[in-house]
Amino acid sequence: MPIKIPRDLPAFSLLESENVFVMPEERAISQDIRALKILILNLMPTKIDTENQLLRLLGNSPLQVDVELLKTVTHKSKNTAASHLETFYKTFDQVKQQWYDGMIITGAPVEMMPFEDVDYWEELCEIMDWSRHNVYSTFHICWGAQAALYHHFGINKHELGGKISGIYTHRVLNPKHPLMRGFDDYFSMPHSRYTGVYREDIELHPELEILATSRCAGVSIVCNKNGRQFFVMGHAEYDRNTLANEYFRDLNKGIHPTIPFNYFPNNDPNGTPMMTWRSNANLLFTNWLNYYVYQQTPYHLEDLKAMLFE
Repeated sequence: MPIKIPRDLPAFSLLESENVFVMPEERAISQDIRALKILILNLMPTKIDTENQLLRLLGNSPLQVDVELLKTVTHKSKNTAASHLETFYKTFDQVKQQWYDGMIITGAPVEMMPFEDVDYWEELCEIMDWSRHNVYSTFHICWGAQAALYHHFGINKHELGGKISGIYTHRVLNPKHPLMRGFDDYFSMPHSRYTGVYREDIELHPELEILATSRCAGVSIVCNKNGRQFFVMGHAEYDRNTLANEYFRDLNKGIHPTIPFNYFPNNDPNGTPMMTWRSNANLLFTNWLNYYVYQQTPYHLEDLKAMLFE
């Protein structure tokens, strides 16, 4: 089944060229089937790249997905054209009266700042509070996961003493959990961050469960046991060259980054990275869409109002 996005969104032609099933709105409205409504709060500076990455994964499921893009108004993007944001993105005021099957909150390059010092923190908190009552299941990524754990549960992030960057091996702790169905006992996922959360802090909250960990990258996937919230510390959505682009960007800035771990062949930045996490990424997002969005939300989205929310 397809993902429904505007035909003139840059991702449309890209995904179509990759044989990802995308559908323009004019065709979708002729079908007698309700698409899942997914809202993406895109906090990443390279917004178009992030759109492409997430839409590629959302478009690889057997479900029709209607995606809306959300931006903050308290932060002005420096890396994405204002015309793109005006054309394809909505503000919170435009969506807060609506209901959504699912939501994705991305990461952001603000890890080294205290949460409260982020210029859009108050707006983000309002959106996260709203998601508990207007969205059935929310999928948080990297800094977005750390921010949500801090806001909802008071679990703080901690500096790691350096940047974790590379492709890390993770162990599935609960293979019977629906989000982890079909995963191998061990799987790969990219990480790119300076901070993390401690396992012992998560374990103080009985409503939370750790689903996957990494010996090097630490706690990696956490869920609220009610299926309403997921927290993924890595970037399963990253493309083959995303970490390489970050590495060379930092190198050009004179930051002297370490070469991403287990990423370049023979640890040579001149080589083409091998993509070893694509199948895991597709499985992760498909499981979330199927088991925690499609299987849980009613056919008539307005009936979400009558469901029991926290």
